Amino acid sequence: MDAALLAELIAFNGIETTFNDAWGQPCQVSEPDQLALLSAMGYPVQDEASCRQELLQRQLDYWQQLIAPVSVQQQDEQGWQLEVMVPLALANTDFTLTLTTEQGATQQWPLLPVDGELTQVVVLEGEEYQQYLHHIAYPLTVGYHQLELRCSGTDLLVNQQLIISPGHCYQPAAFSQRKQWGSAIQLYALRSERNWGIGDFSDLQTLIRYLAKQGADFIGLNPIHALYPALADNASPYSPSSRRWLNIIYLDVTATPGFNENAALQAHLKQPAVQQAIVAARQQDWVDYPAVMALKLPALKLCYQWFIDNKASQPELAAAFDAFKAAGGNSLAQLALYDALHAWLYQQDSQYWGWPNWPEQYRDPDSDAVQQFAAEHAAELDFYVYLQFLAQQQLAEAQQLATAQGMLLGLYRDLAVGVSEASTEIWGNPELYCRDASVGAPPDPLGPTGQNWGLPPMKPFQLYQQSYQPFIELLRANMQHAGALRIDHVMALLRLWWVPKTAANAGSGAYVYYPIMDLLGILALESQRQQVVVIGEDLGTVPEGIRELLQQFGIYSYRVFFFETAPDGGYISPAHYPLQAMATLSTHDLPTLIGFWHCEDLKLGQQLGLYRDEGQLQQLYQQRHANKQRILDSLHGHGRLPADYPRSVDQLAMDRTMNFAMQQHLAAGAQQLLCLQIEDWLEMTQPVNVPGTSNEYPNWRRKLSQPLEQWTQEPHIAALLQQLTALRRQ
Repeated sequence: MDAALLAELIAFNGIETTFNDAWGQPCQVSEPDQLALLSAMGYPVQDEASCRQELLQRQLDYWQQLIAPVSVQQQDEQGWQLEVMVPLALANTDFTLTLTTEQGATQQWPLLPVDGELTQVVVLEGEEYQQYLHHIAYPLTVGYHQLELRCSGTDLLVNQQLIISPGHCYQPAAFSQRKQWGSAIQLYALRSERNWGIGDFSDLQTLIRYLAKQGADFIGLNPIHALYPALADNASPYSPSSRRWLNIIYLDVTATPGFNENAALQAHLKQPAVQQAIVAARQQDWVDYPAVMALKLPALKLCYQWFIDNKASQPELAAAFDAFKAAGGNSLAQLALYDALHAWLYQQDSQYWGWPNWPEQYRDPDSDAVQQFAAEHAAELDFYVYLQFLAQQQLAEAQQLATAQGMLLGLYRDLAVGVSEASTEIWGNPELYCRDASVGAPPDPLGPTGQNWGLPPMKPFQLYQQSYQPFIELLRANMQHAGALRIDHVMALLRLWWVPKTAANAGSGAYVYYPIMDLLGILALESQRQQVVVIGEDLGTVPEGIRELLQQFGIYSYRVFFFETAPDGGYISPAHYPLQAMATLSTHDLPTLIGFWHCEDLKLGQQLGLYRDEGQLQQLYQQRHANKQRILDSLHGHGRLPADYPRSVDQLAMDRTMNFAMQQHLAAGAQQLLCLQIEDWLEMTQPVNVPGTSNEYPNWRRKLSQPLEQWTQEPHIAALLQQLTALRRQ
């Protein structure tokens, strides 16, 4: 391809062709990889003339808008700005600008484009377009305001959503009094003597009561986004169907309205086969998602039928459901339609795993066939809406309990980086996503050969054209019933690693840039409105300056002890961690403390074929040995281990003394937030997830080794947690 055309395509689409990898080494994206990515974006790269035409059309789409569909600006007592883009012929034409504030007040101004500051000029197809910047001296409160620009004497009218941001995320006043700690859990992994084979919202309440008593301020949840009830084995919380709604598998059937009065449900549950299936699912060491869903869905249908039969005698419940349904709007209705249609089609033929593979007439939610299905199965759709209503209720009750028990933040939720290709979100808004590419990561310590997460990325320009509404709704949904929100792979606000479907491997991709200042502005606004602290998972390949920018916006950094190393290879003392951070020893993508110390992750990686060759594996073993010695040195240096404890890692196994010492070492750190894993209190070895694998390892299924009722009675665990509280409050 012509070099000038390629350069123009790369610049227009925000593709980065050179970057520094996770080890700080410069990398170059090859021209074939650049072309593959442009092809995934819809450019006919094999035909230069067609490619030029496609680029021109997209440039015209931008320049012919008059004003952008959305503008995000920080609050300023001097006022705000408006960019106007006009063809030369309209530069001296009179316009009228009308502002309608979020509170409903209106204000009007005459506007002549050339009265502004000329900031840019382009010529497309022989026509000149000019961009003018206007300063409007009319201060606005933070929020969502509407602009209307009308060309005098014509029908030409365009609108803009003007978003005024506070420029800083929410931070509780209590943060200045003391530091907080809590635990991160995979909700499905909670064992109990009462659940149906998977941790549920009632188990969460049990955990809240216990941890609050020990002085914890929060419980971090894995993403609890909606997955696929019809295809329960698709269990990854990071490959959801919808990030706006909840995974109904976490419902506790026994906590649903009318449970005790529901004669049909009680009779169903008394059947020996049902009782045996519940006990069998509970005894499994790995969550059997299909078995759990097969138990819960029939029982939940009886819950729904009880609700329908008893609406008249339950006016408050019926009113709450109606209000929930109205507030959920199209997004909720579409999720219910997807789940019902998916179940119906999958029952007919197991090849219908998701909408991209459905019969043609069902691939568009607005098609006649889909609408006919919705009309004929209205009760089934209502059932799925009711399940979302119950899930929101049970989650809300957990958060209310947490705050009532004295937890400062209560629940902190986790926002996944994207949705899977078969998702209801893409089914309902296909223009927003690039389905010929996937989000992933270039090679880094977590994935030495790179990672492909199988999540189609949002198109930056389409997100902008939709006034960032999908992003706004996403934040609002995930900030509900929470005191904090962790944003997985927060770098996605700046750039995402796109891997074309045609790529040979995950490393054959490139970074695509997003409008970070706009997205951060919206995040700050929603954070303040919902009073939710924001934590950004800033691991992996982090470009220069990004952590400083996130800090400026009040976003808490995510510091993993194992990655916080000094230039000499030693471990940075937690005493020197930034205050505006959450620190943790391990994560769902890393081995447990014992797994790390005993190199279980390296042994597993070798079995699964994750390493290039034996040489790379041996290098990792050597590096691990050196890291262990430095950790031991650091623990001794800070007086966290008894004086007579061994000082050489040779032949030294991880025991409880060292395990708990590492947790106390981190608890004494400078960071505002500390997050530890129950797996390390229980001294477990198996990981939750092995990055870079899909079916090679049973990811997202491993349960905790002991039920809640057992380990919450262990004196040594209670003693550790009380020590953590004391260290945090020093």
